[in-house]
Amino acid sequence: MLAQIRATLDDSDDALAVHDPATGARIAGVRAWTEAEVAAAIVEADRVRPAWARRTAKDRALVLRAWHDRILAAQADLAALITAECGKPLAEAMGEVAYAAAYVEWFAEEGKRAYGEVIPTFAADRRVLTIRQPVGTCVAITPWNFPLAMIARKVAPALAAGCSMVAKPAEATPLSALALEQLARDAGVPEGLFRVTPSNDPVAIGRLFCTHPLVRKLSFTGSTRVGKILMAQAADQVLRLSLELGGNAPFVVMDDADLDRAVQALIEAKFRNAGQTCVCANRILVHADVHDAFVAKLAARVEQFRVGAGCAADTQIGPLIDPAAARRVQALIDGALAEGARLAARAPLPDALSDSFVAPTILDGVRPDMALAQGEIFGPVAPILRFADEAEAIRLANDTPYGLAAYLFTASQARAWRMMEALEYGMVAVNEGRLSSEVAPFGGIKQSGQGREGSLHGLADYMEIKYALFGGIDG
Repeated sequence: MLAQIRATLDDSDDALAVHDPATGARIAGVRAWTEAEVAAAIVEADRVRPAWARRTAKDRALVLRAWHDRILAAQADLAALITAECGKPLAEAMGEVAYAAAYVEWFAEEGKRAYGEVIPTFAADRRVLTIRQPVGTCVAITPWNFPLAMIARKVAPALAAGCSMVAKPAEATPLSALALEQLARDAGVPEGLFRVTPSNDPVAIGRLFCTHPLVRKLSFTGSTRVGKILMAQAADQVLRLSLELGGNAPFVVMDDADLDRAVQALIEAKFRNAGQTCVCANRILVHADVHDAFVAKLAARVEQFRVGAGCAADTQIGPLIDPAAARRVQALIDGALAEGARLAARAPLPDALSDSFVAPTILDGVRPDMALAQGEIFGPVAPILRFADEAEAIRLANDTPYGLAAYLFTASQARAWRMMEALEYGMVAVNEGRLSSEVAPFGGIKQSGQGREGSLHGLADYMEIKYALFGGIDG
């Protein structure tokens, strides 16, 4: 796959260096786009966009479907690239490729359903209707934890709607995005309509995206802190924004929960990608009556984790993205232990690993006021908090400025509905550990962002509603 993006590789001192998190070794250098070059890419994307928008939805869908097919045909190569640059186990990387392709396929079909409305008129000689039209030229900033899927989830609806897209991938993981761009071009996406612009100056590029007069929409996935900066910078343009920001997901286990199911779901919701997902379970809230049994079952699973390089066949937990991330997570663990938390379990960590690894850990006796429970951990650490009843569970779960995802385990359908409605989150998974799907609207509330990705709502985020009034109908 590197051969297909060879034109973007660069071994000079000015290149954007890409490192393998498992070893720290440099695996490639990528040409870093300057601010002026990115601005020129925006101008070009805006120039070629009208011709793409004039094509029929079916015609655009055929191109997107061809892109989807090429992604799946290159699944093994793309997965190897993902693992090399972000460290996740190869099996997870294969899943990410399929996940990315699913979004392209979904929006290829959904683009043909961008229906308008004929509205009952308010006057006999007039007719009222609406149509949907593409927003225009769009830009995106994507994170390193899903370097392929996050690009696909933004670009696919934009292209399906008739927009163009200039995307800046995370500095740590540009290779997957560049490969995706090349596959799009091979599938027939016009030159310049979708452009990936790696840069080693994210601050300048973010400001450019928010202030360029040709840009109509920005989609950003990343931290709440950066999201707020982008919102402020975009205010003068009244720029349309989709923001998928930080989370602090509660994982609530009620006293009537199926504990084996809950433990398996937590393994998926907490430890996937070494805990580096925005919807990772961050606070494990367990009813006092089942606390000890749940922790014992979870500890038995975590202590068996195999930690290692993502390219190794038996690896279950890979590295964090870099040593700085590992130091930050370890500091949260050490701080919680110093404040009274108890080490309930820890997976073995082989000696030969790089400084980017953190041992999967369960901490019991965590309090809500500890730093570990206050924000996104982004690491393989499961903090356990006890609660006494449903009311306390809801209070603890909602005691955060974030509102992205929540998980709830209970055998009672009445309780499930009641608590689902009470949880202040954009997404709630009941008796399940995975909730992401191309058919469902992904997004949060409160300080976890605005807008939705996936589903028909994801397409609507790249379209405007135009109201048209026709008069003189009676002649």
